[in-house]
Formats: sequence, C-alpha cells, structure tokens
Amino acid sequence: MTDDKSIRNPCIAALQFAPATTVTENIATVCSMIRDAAGAGANIVLPPELFCGAYFCRHQDEAEFARAQDWQTHEAVRALSPLAAELGVVIPVSIFEKDGPEYYNSVVMIDADGTPLGVYRKSHIPDGPGYQEKFYFRPGNTGFKVWETRFGKIGVGICWDQWFPEAARAMMLAGAELLLYPTAIGSEPQDASLDTAARWRRAMLGHAVSNTVPVIAANRIGDEGGQVFYGTSFIADEAGEIVSELGRTDTGFALARFDLGHIAKERAAWGFFRDRRPVLYKGLTEG
Repeated sequence: MTDDKSIRNPCIAALQFAPATTVTENIATVCSMIRDAAGAGANIVLPPELFCGAYFCRHQDEAEFARAQDWQTHEAVRALSPLAAELGVVIPVSIFEKDGPEYYNSVVMIDADGTPLGVYRKSHIPDGPGYQEKFYFRPGNTGFKVWETRFGKIGVGICWDQWFPEAARAMMLAGAELLLYPTAIGSEPQDASLDTAARWRRAMLGHAVSNTVPVIAANRIGDEGGQVFYGTSFIADEAGEIVSELGRTDTGFALARFDLGHIAKERAAWGFFRDRRPVLYKGLTEG
C-alpha cells in the first residue's frame, strides 16, 4: 500500500541489461528486474529503449517491420500493466509501434494501478551509421507529453530526444517534475575512436541544471553485431550531480529517491522560469 510520503518522495530505478534474442525472454527479464527494483523501494522503473529485442535500426531491413505492434495491445504493455498494478509502480514501456500503415518509436506510460495513460512518439529521429531510424520510424505526432502519475508528473523523451534542450524545456513547461530518457546508444560504426558516453551524459546533466529537475537515463549494454552499447545508465539530481549510476557492462539498476516538494522550491528559488524571455526566443521556431 502506498503512503503519502512515498507519493511526493518517489524512488526511481533505471534498468540496464543486454537484450536476448526473443521478445518473450526480454519481457521476462524486464519483469524480473522490475520486481527486484520494486523490492529495493522503487516506485518508478524505467527500462531501456526498444528493450524487446536487438537494436534492429543498425541496418535497413524490411523484415524488421514485423516487430511492430499496436500500442494498446502490445505484448510488453499487456505483460507489464498487471505487474505495475501488482507492485504499485509506474513503468514507461518503450515499444516499436504500428498505427495502421505508420510506424513509430514510442513509449506507453503505465501508471501504478496498471492503467496505460497514453503514448508518446519519439519526436527526433536520427539517421546515420548504426542508427538508421528514419527507415523505420515516422517523426512523432503526439508532441511532448507529461503524465500525471501516482508518483509525480513525468516527462519522457526517447534517446535522440535527450540531446535537445528544447524537448526538456517543453516538458518542464508542461509541468514535469521528473525527466526520463530510455536509450539505446553505443559505438559509432563509422569511427571506432569516437566515444560519446561522456557527452551523452553531459547533455542531459545540462537539462537537469537548467530546469532544476532530476534526470533519469536507462541504456542497454552488449555487443550487437559489432555495435557495442555502452550502458553508463544514471540518475542525476536537480543540481546535475550523478547520484546513482551503472558501468559500461553492468546488469542491474541505478536507484535514487527524490523529494519533489523540496525540488519545486529549489526550482522557484533559482528563477529560471521566472526570468525566461519567450518574446526573445521566436527565432527558435523559425528555423
């Protein structure tokens, strides 16, 4: 049973693992990890991006479209909704979504009573060596979403979204109290010397500082056809300090608790939203 204290002081977990071959195996792994995280006190549990299988966007293959399912009946959503209700946890579920003839990289937000609150479709779609997502996904048409869950107002961006400060700010203006980013990122096939792990973190730490908000990122690990995903999942507080993290090859979860009321006071005191000058920012939408 949830008490009032945990509602405003939620504990968040970011999962990290190497997906197996089948959807069934990966859902079972995520279910087991969610149980472990909930046992450690987690109220919100974030799995990585597209955790149901391999990161198929490494290449272009029309056979991969068969992975997509309707978000309302997706097997991951059907499996995790009753688990969310049983454990009383919030779970953002990353899926490959099919909506009629259209395909999206999406997150379904499941509240702590097991109710799917809706879907967010990834807004920024990358296209480059090893990350050929434009072949598979349309740019999202949902706009940035913030869900009012049992454990706070949660904004979720998906992987490439996390590099854009505008996305973080848009979710904050919609009332977000936590920013969550499921991710699949690792080596760059075109340049073996390029390691983006540090700058990947720094981009999101900037969101934490500039918006006075905790940021939670969950990445995968493992070697998938020579593309090595570098993990380093983390949780940062509202000052941009990393308070919990995993290494490049760790399987497990990062875990941290936050006082949302205290953070709201900090956000007001820093004045970032008081001192904004939207009238000066019109050029941001004219490019």
